[in-house]
Amino acid sequence: MAHDHLPQSAHGRQSPRVLLERLATGAGRAARITHTEHLPAQAGHHADWPDQIRPEVIEAVRAAGIERPWQHQARVASHAIAGTSVVVATGTASGKSLAYLVPVLSALLDGSEAPNGRGATALYLAPTKALAADQRRAVAALAAAPSLGRTAIRPAVYDGDTPVEEREWVRQHATYVLTNPDMLHRGILPAHPRWGSFLRQLRYVVIDECHTYRGVFGSHVAQVLRRLRRICARYGADPVFLLASATAAEPAEAATRLTGVPVTEVTEDTSPRGEVVFALWEPPLTELSGEHGAPVRRTATAETADLLTDLVIQGTRTVAFVRSRRAAELIALIAQERLAGVSRDLPRRVAAYRGGYLPEERRAIERDLHSGRLLGLASTTALELGVDVSGLDAVLLAGYPGTRASLWQQAGRAGRAGQGALAVLIARDDPLDTYLVHHPEALFQRPVESTVLDPDNPYVLAPHLCAAAAELPLTDADIKLFGPAAADLLPQLEGRGLLRRRATGWYWTRRERAADLTDIRGEGGTPVQIVEAATGRLLGTVDASAAHTTVHDGAVHLHQGHTYLVRSLDLDDSVALVEQADPPYSTMARDTTTISVLDTDLEEPWGDSRLHFGSVEVTHQVVSFLRRKLITGEVLGETKLTLPPRTLRTRAVWWTVTSAQLDAAAVHPEELPGALHAAEHASIGLLPLFATCDRWDIGGVSIPLHPDTGLPTVFVYDGHPGGAGFAERAFHTARTWLTATREAIASCECDFGCPSCVQSPKCGNGNDPLDKAAAVRLLDSLLAPSDG
Repeated sequence: MAHDHLPQSAHGRQSPRVLLERLATGAGRAARITHTEHLPAQAGHHADWPDQIRPEVIEAVRAAGIERPWQHQARVASHAIAGTSVVVATGTASGKSLAYLVPVLSALLDGSEAPNGRGATALYLAPTKALAADQRRAVAALAAAPSLGRTAIRPAVYDGDTPVEEREWVRQHATYVLTNPDMLHRGILPAHPRWGSFLRQLRYVVIDECHTYRGVFGSHVAQVLRRLRRICARYGADPVFLLASATAAEPAEAATRLTGVPVTEVTEDTSPRGEVVFALWEPPLTELSGEHGAPVRRTATAETADLLTDLVIQGTRTVAFVRSRRAAELIALIAQERLAGVSRDLPRRVAAYRGGYLPEERRAIERDLHSGRLLGLASTTALELGVDVSGLDAVLLAGYPGTRASLWQQAGRAGRAGQGALAVLIARDDPLDTYLVHHPEALFQRPVESTVLDPDNPYVLAPHLCAAAAELPLTDADIKLFGPAAADLLPQLEGRGLLRRRATGWYWTRRERAADLTDIRGEGGTPVQIVEAATGRLLGTVDASAAHTTVHDGAVHLHQGHTYLVRSLDLDDSVALVEQADPPYSTMARDTTTISVLDTDLEEPWGDSRLHFGSVEVTHQVVSFLRRKLITGEVLGETKLTLPPRTLRTRAVWWTVTSAQLDAAAVHPEELPGALHAAEHASIGLLPLFATCDRWDIGGVSIPLHPDTGLPTVFVYDGHPGGAGFAERAFHTARTWLTATREAIASCECDFGCPSCVQSPKCGNGNDPLDKAAAVRLLDSLLAPSDG
């Protein structure tokens, strides 16, 4: 653990304060730090394991070096043994895994002594394959303890990477099966007769990193878990749910919504913690001008690559978390190039890690990170979760990760062995990041967000009703399990020829597998394969929903440090052909969007204005792409594209203003489009502070005279079919959300609008028109107190 009076920790590591001081040296660097938060070390508080835990398990834990549990670990174990579903929501590296593993292993050991049959089983669900593989290593290490014997606890991973010849052994003999919701949905539940002996004895279901199950993905997982409970009941099992979460608001409520069963929470973190130094870092303005003459800041990507390079040179083990696959590749590439000028060995000690890699590539990088061979890693959120990468000294966050829960989860990846840690949030040039680095209280003095998910979303629920009917015919008794919307959906599914009603229930009618109707990640469609044209080698995949914007003809694609140009995108065959190239630019797609109101569910007057929430249909079409210089973002040119439009039925929040309000705000007709557009951009940028979403999860449209409302209107919508709960949260927090939006625009130092306030990186109109000053006046009028 680091101590303030020592420059090094007991392990020879530099203290986080010294690391930050070194990063801040150099021309103008100290001025980039807008705030430093010091989180002091805290002592731990021990307890004893409950008496019902098997002594052999306690002995195995002691053999692993853990003499006594922390108080919160003992509380979780007590609830689990009592048959109470429980969620533990404590800090990163607080020992959540051990809290649920001890009662699970104890139950498996009890079951191994059954006179006949298989004995007790447990199921572990992780949102990523990497986390499940990592947990298997931890369980296997404990299970190998002499006190536990050789055969009582048999952990096994069951996912898409599991060889076919191993799968039957897992079904018949494994007692602790580690998988992910996707495999449960597609592989286990549809084949439940083959899993009968496992499901019949299922005592516990562990749901790790449950805060990640939010939005559409969380809503799908909620319905998968209801299907699991239904199948378990058929086999006579009623498993207890044990959930682990990063620090989150109302974890018991979120866990109850996810599982459908009452859940108790344990939230007091009684583990020790080393000092954490958390710096907020704003890249400097460059001498360049961007769109419409706006000042341009140095990119968070370039700044993070510099900081990662500096830390690696110092021998500091560091992970840089980034927002996109492209940024992960780019940061690793820049750092490797700069390190090559320092030492021939150092470039090999930096790598990128992201989704879309082949399984063997991911495993090799994880091994190198474990062993310490890698000093620096640029990673997407694929590594955010609890994969054990103990020994890290520093974490860089290239842009706010979208939620405070993710921020603390990522920052907590350093210092996991109890030593001090440095975390640095490097602001991107956008409204939310700029707001946060100048309003540190929004990060350090506010609770984390509540998890937003909506299991009743009909686009989510309908395919799971079909999947459930294919697993076992649905009866009237089952309808309550799936939520209040199920009863209305079943006749619609019958009308579409998907289900058939008989005297004994609802039956699946099709030949194809019902579970294949939906992708529970909410991505939809067949993933597009990225293939090297010259060799036919598969480089990776990209989600169908992202293909139009990321692998269109002429797009720049990065993979494992190599740059490719997309030669052609074949949407019919879901293949993008690429060729290796080295262009001095990146590419960004532009699109057009229209929106129509289908239904209004909620409506609230705001003086003369009105706030609405309901269903909309959004049509957008990628029409061209821009080429931008890599470091500066300067636009080099635009190329037209011919791609089909995509239609989305979803949920939205929207607000209207009257001509009287526009007159009061002195917003003239020629200023109105720019004022609405600027307010829309900034409100999208700030919404992640109030709902567990990312700005890329939501979209917006602003129209000076919308045909459905007859008034100037701003829409903000969920970017997923049927909605994800974000727009509804926006409706209920609208006043605080739009007040923060107004403040973010007004407090920005630019004259006419820039990426830090009203310009958007995803604007399909090239950020034109925008009127910063008129947007502030418009929002002042909208937010003015009234009797309404």
